[in-house]
Amino acid sequence: MNDPIDPYDLNYTNDWELSEDEERLLDELGLTGNTRREFLGKSVGGALGIFALQLLAKEKSLGAVPASSEAVFARSPSIENAVKVVLKINGETKSLNVDSRMVLLDALRERLELTGTKKGCDQGQCGACTVIVDGRRVLSCLTLTATCEGKTVTTVEGLAKGDQLHPMQAAFIKHDAFQCGYCTPGQLCSAVALLDEAKDGDASHVTRNVTARSRNLRLSDDEIGERMSGNICRCGAYPGIVAAIREVQSGRETAQTWHFATEEEIAAVMNEEGASDAAV
Repeated sequence: MNDPIDPYDLNYTNDWELSEDEERLLDELGLTGNTRREFLGKSVGGALGIFALQLLAKEKSLGAVPASSEAVFARSPSIENAVKVVLKINGETKSLNVDSRMVLLDALRERLELTGTKKGCDQGQCGACTVIVDGRRVLSCLTLTATCEGKTVTTVEGLAKGDQLHPMQAAFIKHDAFQCGYCTPGQLCSAVALLDEAKDGDASHVTRNVTARSRNLRLSDDEIGERMSGNICRCGAYPGIVAAIREVQSGRETAQTWHFATEEEIAAVMNEEGASDAAV
């Protein structure tokens, strides 16, 4: 391991490699031999001193933070362009003072601590932030909080009634309609709002005859897939999502395509693996 470099060591400066421009500048200044080495050493030392003073000044401006578990940190800066918004969220009336530019997603997560709604792309493309506003699904990352004045907002936290899951939540579990779960809150809110769209007879891109449509539509798998196309699942749980929505929308029980492995099945798999290892 090399010894620490001392910028004032005149012998060390002999090893410095200077560019042609630096050599020419020093020659024009008439700095040669020991004079040149002393100049270079003091220049580096001065630069280090200035850097140290800047660090000290920055530390002083920030103030010393107590190394205590009860340390008190500065409050967040005051809200700019503040507006007061009163809205009903999951059945409770909330009054918020927010920046007029704050989107609903940030208000839910940062101001109301309703973190079930997820921030995915933050550009309105993935659907992870979907919530229900006045019965219609919206992308909360593109919806200004100020535009929700007086409206009713339902997030994934508001779907269940106490310990009783919403039928869509129960169907998602039954049909294994999620894997990592990150997109699931948006998928659930979108699916619940989709049921109301079907009741109202709203058409989609794949509706064959928009003039003959009626209320209480029975959705095909193609219809469900089209209506849920704004919600992306990178895990690829789409078959389970479609099956869950189809069961809830139709009211008919659909066969479950998976089950938890029994102890006998686990033992059989372990025995097969043991036999394979022994054969090898």
